Amino acid sequence: MSPVLSGVKYVDHCAFTVPDLDEATAFFRDVFGAEELYRSRRGPDAEFMPLHFDVPADASLELAMMRMPPNLNIELFQWSGTGRRTEFPRHCDAGGHHLCFVVDDVDDAITRLRDVPGVRVLGHRKEVGPDSPRLAGTRWTYLTAPWGLLIEIVDRSRVVTPPDLVGPPPPESKGTTT
Repeated sequence: MSPVLSGVKYVDHCAFTVPDLDEATAFFRDVFGAEELYRSRRGPDAEFMPLHFDVPADASLELAMMRMPPNLNIELFQWSGTGRRTEFPRHCDAGGHHLCFVVDDVDDAITRLRDVPGVRVLGHRKEVGPDSPRLAGTRWTYLTAPWGLLIEIVDRSRVVTPPDLVGPPPPESKGTTT
């Protein structure tokens, strides 16, 4: 079966609505090393906003595009307008979501994240067992950003033959000769 949409090349960015754009950009910059590429504003515009964003006529937004090397752009929106909901969906709710970062050492990352004001590490580090052989050895945990965004950190350095996932190619094995 061929895809309905032809010519798709790659993912350009993912986007999240945040309650405070300055807080969110500082968090991604200070904790994950993101770079802010630009900011933009739009609205209110009673004709444009409902038609193109499916939001109330008085809605307006400010956005910041963040670059996460080597392969991700994150667009952060701060909206204002009537009827805006402020609670994040839980993981189990429709619309639930999370953002995942690969780290070199999940234990070190957890230790450092516990010292970041407003971050809540959920539980302890987990490890995928032999019941999932392609991912066995993967170590991971979830945390919440200060405003509630669910984030996962994952360390696949102990996986014997990891699946071919998006990202830079794995480093060459050490100690091998050609």
